Amino acid sequence: MQVVGARRHGPPAVLELMELPDPTVGPGEVLIRVRAVAVNPGDAVIRRGELRDRGTPPIVPGMEAAGTVLGIGTDTVTDLHEGDEVMAIVMPYGSYGAYAEQVVVPAASVTRIPDNATLAAASTLPMNGLTARLALDTLGLPPGSVLAVTGSAGAFGGYVVQLAKADGLTVIADASEQDTKLVTDLGADIVIPRGEEYGTRVREHFTDGADGAVDGALLLDTVTPAVRDNGVVVTVRGFSHRSDRGVTFTPVFVGDYARTHDKLVELRDLASRDTLSLRVAEVLPKDQAARAHRRVEAGGLRGRLVLEF
Repeated sequence: MQVVGARRHGPPAVLELMELPDPTVGPGEVLIRVRAVAVNPGDAVIRRGELRDRGTPPIVPGMEAAGTVLGIGTDTVTDLHEGDEVMAIVMPYGSYGAYAEQVVVPAASVTRIPDNATLAAASTLPMNGLTARLALDTLGLPPGSVLAVTGSAGAFGGYVVQLAKADGLTVIADASEQDTKLVTDLGADIVIPRGEEYGTRVREHFTDGADGAVDGALLLDTVTPAVRDNGVVVTVRGFSHRSDRGVTFTPVFVGDYARTHDKLVELRDLASRDTLSLRVAEVLPKDQAARAHRRVEAGGLRGRLVLEF
């Protein structure tokens, strides 16, 4: 099968088309013919070799994909059938990421695509959506609580805003001037300017601070003023910290939710009802993966780039 991979860690230019053996589906697994793969900042982290477990080249990035079911392993409990259009979260390890014509995933990591969604749009939901769901579940805020969100115009932050509203939370989100309407349309109750002053600006609306926060913009400890004493900030790049007011920064890792099939199905159903917005910035052929990585690292995308396979 053809994949997009790298023979060494490095800049986007290390990505190239290469041939690898077709994967074999085993018990409890589903084989997918990949048609669309979302390109995420985490893919660049894998390419650069910044994970603790760097894997053995060739490295194939990719954490979420959509396509059709090619095969189902023996003793696999699933309602899927060959030919079904599906989306999946893929936990890449070495040569086994989603940038490939075929991928094998646990049955719990795959479900049908949302109603009326294209494969390209569906590929943007599993990893980002599950990370957002995990972030909110980690906070465990009851309905009526106030949630602060940074990076709200991005794919992950946008899902946090929409899922938080579905959970009955009040959301105070950040946005640049040009993204204010977008974040408002996503459902944020209050939108304030993005940047390192975000934390203090939250206090202008909620004197004691928000009940919790999700830091999608990686503002790190500059978010501290946004949160009440002894509150929690969820982070997504491993950052942990505790402030002198007892504000705790708790990292989450989507791998913890990679096999939570009920959560993935819930995301699909919410997208089918347009409660979640699937945003594709552009669809590119797979041989432009290096260009896609450069654009992701440059920032400013409102939606995900998608590679076609």
